[in-house]
Amino acid sequence: MSAYLRNQFPCLGISLPKLDALLRELPVPEPEAAVDFALACWELPEREYQYAGIRRLSSARRRLQAERLPDLERLITTKSWWDTVDALATDVVGSLVMAHPALVAEMDRWLESDNMWLARSAILHQDRWKEKTDARRLFAYCLRRAGDRDFFIRKAIGWSLRSYAAVDPAEVARFVEEHEAELSGLSRREALRGVQRHLR
Repeated sequence: MSAYLRNQFPCLGISLPKLDALLRELPVPEPEAAVDFALACWELPEREYQYAGIRRLSSARRRLQAERLPDLERLITTKSWWDTVDALATDVVGSLVMAHPALVAEMDRWLESDNMWLARSAILHQDRWKEKTDARRLFAYCLRRAGDRDFFIRKAIGWSLRSYAAVDPAEVARFVEEHEAELSGLSRREALRGVQRHLR
């Protein structure tokens, strides 16, 4: 497990199904306590603790208060790797922003951040919104970071477009064609996979 994470984090060797079974034996915390639980999990070295924190946050995501976004930002920018960042961005942050639209301003700020993981989170936060996706904002975010040379940013652009292709494949195809010169090959390929899947 540690090798899969490029030896960046020690692991206990607990599979995710086993971790879920262990968590079911614990009381489910109130939403505010779930955030504190996750912050405490981030203080422990082994990666499974961070996974446990994310699972608790996910269970409380629809009841979190907007004021807890700075705590989520702290989690995203600490012990950062795609395995925790993507889950926080798409599941927890995405739900919070949907429930509290004023937080879009914070997503705009994250997009401009020098911290690559915050920028990736901003791009991905609408990933599960489906028909509720703000397509104009999604495309603007993708264009804003299209020139970024970081693999994780380019991949996030492609993934976000691929997800939205399930809603409007023709519009994603139009966007990719119109901005072919600006988007990286990686971003284009990922986006068009979604288009091809949903135009069959």
